[in-house]
Amino acid sequence: MGKYDGYSTLQEMLVEDGTFESVTARATKRALVLDIQDAMKASKVGKSDLARKMETSRAQLDRLLAVDTTGVSLDSLVRLSNALGRRLEVKLV
Repeated sequence: MGKYDGYSTLQEMLVEDGTFESVTARATKRALVLDIQDAMKASKVGKSDLARKMETSRAQLDRLLAVDTTGVSLDSLVRLSNALGRRLEVKLV
């Protein structure tokens, strides 16, 4: 029998393993970054232009878009969405 046999769901396994929160945060961030990239393409805005509109550096924008960096401020996300002519929606489900 393997280490993870006997779990009925992936969530159950991740909770037991102690990694549920970090895996969920990374998955959520990845989905958000994909949405941002789609909005950038639709708006025909590159990273340098977006950074300029946000009044930040390209390096800071790269950190904001890094999937592994989950500690992102709400203020940064609002500035990013505004720079793209979008609005940010956050909700608990």
